Amino acid sequence: MDNFYYELKHVCKQTGARYGILHTPHGDFETPIFMPVGTKATVKTLTPEEIEEVSDGLILGNTYHLWLQPGDELIAKAGGIRGFMNWNHALLTDSGGFQVFSLAKIRKITEEGVNFRHHKSGAPLFMSPESSIQIQNNLGADIIMSFDECPPFHASYDYMKNSVDRTIRWAKRGYDAHQKKDTQALFGIVQGGPYLDIRKYCLEELEKINFPGYSIGGLAVGESKKEMYDVLSYMKTILPENKPRYLMGVGSPDDLVVGSMMGVDMFDCVAATRIARHGTALTHSGKVLLKNQAHYASFVTLDNKCDCYVCKNYTRSYLHHLVKAEEILGMRLLSYHNLYFLKTLMADVREAIKNDRLKDFQEEFFKEFGYAPLEDILSGKVNEGTMKLHDQIKITGEEK
Repeated sequence: MDNFYYELKHVCKQTGARYGILHTPHGDFETPIFMPVGTKATVKTLTPEEIEEVSDGLILGNTYHLWLQPGDELIAKAGGIRGFMNWNHALLTDSGGFQVFSLAKIRKITEEGVNFRHHKSGAPLFMSPESSIQIQNNLGADIIMSFDECPPFHASYDYMKNSVDRTIRWAKRGYDAHQKKDTQALFGIVQGGPYLDIRKYCLEELEKINFPGYSIGGLAVGESKKEMYDVLSYMKTILPENKPRYLMGVGSPDDLVVGSMMGVDMFDCVAATRIARHGTALTHSGKVLLKNQAHYASFVTLDNKCDCYVCKNYTRSYLHHLVKAEEILGMRLLSYHNLYFLKTLMADVREAIKNDRLKDFQEEFFKEFGYAPLEDILSGKVNEGTMKLHDQIKITGEEK
């Protein structure tokens, strides 16, 4: 696939983090990059024009949800997700594999695929590696994912090994079913939970298939920060250098910085927009809960180090009012700001990598944002769960 490849440009001397260019059929993107999630062909509350302003031009769609509504065949008739939602840039779709994890109570895994029940109606559904790829072929994203099981992180060793063996078999079946190899890059997904030998085995088997990129799956599903970072530190040493590395479903500010230090090129997560819809903003001085009465008469900008549209035009007092009144505009403005914050953060990360000072940047950012020192997390002195940004909001199968 000549129009999709990763170009490594610089490795940070402090951390080994990678600065590169991801070349796709619909744009070239500097990495590390954060990708906003447009679960149902929309980044919730924002127009495509606004998404252009708060992203680097690469966003996600959700295979499972678009399959159910409005249907991948209809979207194909509209010119794929791009034509359907009037998005003129690049796209990535997941495979439905996360729903195998999040909808565990209403699904059954077999060798052939996964039998679901519709998460709303209860109607029977079936997805296989082949049908997942066919749906993604219809959706038309630049980057698509293999169908896999995202197993619980703390599953037993035997369960994890059996799950990974099946994921590898499914990856080969999906690769063979892929009808658009010239226009869509299919990634393999490395699973294995905390078991590094299984992670290594999974990657080695996937490399035999020779995918154009590799995803790190099965993280940010309830394990501690230390556990996640231990896996990423190991994956950094074994993933191929000449192909993109995508950490699936991870997007809190601290994880974006540390993940970049661990050699990750691509990130996505719904957390920034989800917490925005519940009244929480990301700022350079930490999270701001705008429902709090302290902001009632606070006529200052949301984040005095941010130059986004929201911070230039509205006060914390007004945003507090919108959130308390449950006005849609409040959700829109905070979603816009939070994504802009992450876009700016990743630009700062890339600049720090190019200047060989990402470790310095990480220490400065953690102190400013209010995170515990990274060394305390890595040593186990501080035990922080990976769901830090989600702590007041229930995670369901609706989004990831």
